[in-house]
Amino acid sequence: MFDSISDKFSSIARSFSGRSKITEKNIQEAVEDIKVALLDADVNLRVVRRFINRTMEEATGETVLKSVNPGQQFIKIVYDRMVDLLGDQENQGLTLKGPDTTSVILLMGLQGSGKTTTAAKLALRLKKEGRRVMLVAADLVRPAAVLQLQVLGEQVGVPVHTEETKDPVKVAKSALKRAKKEQYDVMIVDTSGRMHLDEILMKEITRVSDVLKPDETLFVADAMTGQQAVTIAKEFESSVGISGVVLSKFDSDTRGGAALSLRSIVGKPIKFIGVGEKISDLDPFYPDRIASRILGMGDVVSLVEKAQETIDAEEAERMQKKMSKNTFDLQDYLDQLDRVNKMGSVDKILDMIPGAKGAVSEEDIDTSEMKREKAIIQSMTYAERENYRILGPTRRKRIARGSGTSVYDVNRLLKKFEKMRLMMKKVSRNKNYQAQMMKNLGL
Repeated sequence: MFDSISDKFSSIARSFSGRSKITEKNIQEAVEDIKVALLDADVNLRVVRRFINRTMEEATGETVLKSVNPGQQFIKIVYDRMVDLLGDQENQGLTLKGPDTTSVILLMGLQGSGKTTTAAKLALRLKKEGRRVMLVAADLVRPAAVLQLQVLGEQVGVPVHTEETKDPVKVAKSALKRAKKEQYDVMIVDTSGRMHLDEILMKEITRVSDVLKPDETLFVADAMTGQQAVTIAKEFESSVGISGVVLSKFDSDTRGGAALSLRSIVGKPIKFIGVGEKISDLDPFYPDRIASRILGMGDVVSLVEKAQETIDAEEAERMQKKMSKNTFDLQDYLDQLDRVNKMGSVDKILDMIPGAKGAVSEEDIDTSEMKREKAIIQSMTYAERENYRILGPTRRKRIARGSGTSVYDVNRLLKKFEKMRLMMKKVSRNKNYQAQMMKNLGL
């Protein structure tokens, strides 16, 4: 995400890195580069002007020019202005009622913006938080929209309210009645979209909103549409009113124009971002973390959170015991490879590692080796995974054929695994090192 603008900002940051002194001329040149980068990213012109003026105003002050490390101070100013541009420091979460009352979340946006998928992703997130969620199929215009929501609802284990009618207001009324009767504390409503803004769409959503009186009215926009998303958000805000924005396909947005313009122009926070095609790929939007990624400074907090999502304290303790007893086997190793995959693509992980953006690319990391190792282990029997020492020449040939690799590849994996077990045993006996690792993971 933000590949183009991130590369340019990283270059600007490197040009100031280590400088003991900077001049107003240096600042003006850097600010001009920043302006070009923002405009290339399809950021709203008014937003760019405001950003540049505030940056120049702070950067040319005596505080910067007389600071101990003016280069770092300039980058800090750019970072602060970037956070302001994206929103407040913290994530603006959902404002919902207590668990004893039904809260209503109304999703709206143009057709193709990703409302239906976002509804399911949001349902899964709230379900994990302990909420009783019901989805409502009120998109009665797009063919198969109701069926799509039913399929997604089944995937996330959330009921979907449907009705044989063409009146979304009727669906909304009966869904709210059912939600209260069956004690669902969150109701997420997927509404109809159109290929473009029209009066009929606005009237329909306004009627549904009047009936439901939603606690959250979220505008779902395709991040890749750039300034078009900002224009449409303004229309929805003036006609219906929105409480926040969800940017879908955020992981595919290489420019970032929508994310960098929405808060300033529409005045509403971005609450969530779609970061992949998986049903679990919906993340809270943290302005400070995104600003850090744009400037190539990484996002360690999000990286640790991703790690925590794939391994809990109980699992970590179990693995520690296996390592200390030297019983860590190839099935355990396969499980660890799967957990790495769950954290996301290599490109996403690199975005979160400080200094990795621009310095290391996905092509620099041999992901094919990981796939090859998985194929080899999956071609083994469970007995072989539990005790690799029974793998004689005949078994190794069979595994190589089954995994589409060579005996050399199988031997290399087993040698690597033996070294890994030895290292793990040593680490498990070092209590101080072990405690530090657990602390870093927040476990």
